[in-house]
Amino acid sequence: MKRDQVPLGLQELPELPPPPVAGEAGGAEPEPPVWIFGYGSLVWRPGFEFTSRKVGFIRGYSRRFWQGDTFHRGSAKPGRVVTLLEDRGACTWGVAYEVCGEQIAASLQYLNVREAVLGGYDTKLVKFHPQDKDAGEPILALVYIATPQNPSYLGPASEEDIAAQIIVSSGCAGHNIEYLLRLVDFMRYFCPQAEDEHLFSIEEALISILPSLNGKRTRNCHLQIELLT
Repeated sequence: MKRDQVPLGLQELPELPPPPVAGEAGGAEPEPPVWIFGYGSLVWRPGFEFTSRKVGFIRGYSRRFWQGDTFHRGSAKPGRVVTLLEDRGACTWGVAYEVCGEQIAASLQYLNVREAVLGGYDTKLVKFHPQDKDAGEPILALVYIATPQNPSYLGPASEEDIAAQIIVSSGCAGHNIEYLLRLVDFMRYFCPQAEDEHLFSIEEALISILPSLNGKRTRNCHLQIELLT
């Protein structure tokens, strides 16, 4: 694949029209929008309706494949998905989604099941910095973080061990390899200036175990994605 070719599933989405303002006729104040920051599968598959989205980053956190997953990307033997580790001086890139009006309750209800009930994640408010330098002040956003206190937390491991676990894991949302490579693609095509040593080291370890992925991984991954969608 050429570097400037955007992978399937990461194409720029058209902006959706703003929802009607509820209660406008009665003079009620419209509900303020809510922003939701995603740094894992939410960057390519939010699963809920939104009004706009922005690529950007949050400060003070590093992304780590330290959370176990026995539903979306694993089964009885858990796969590995990302969470955030407090890390002063670090930043994590992802996508923030703006939800308005009726989208707010619907998206939060959906994410409560997807991230909290099935994933073991808690919520926290963070300051999101849009990639667009003309965006102005940081935006307060909701983020889902899996802490060491949740029962699915796996914690640190070497990049080689994480890659080996990813290779043999698959769940209801697809193979764990797809999860890793989708995230790698997002970082390379939308945040080419950003560093994520942990993520790219796991990709390198994966390729060293499965060298056939080095030249064919994009086509194979996209074929798998097409079968899933």
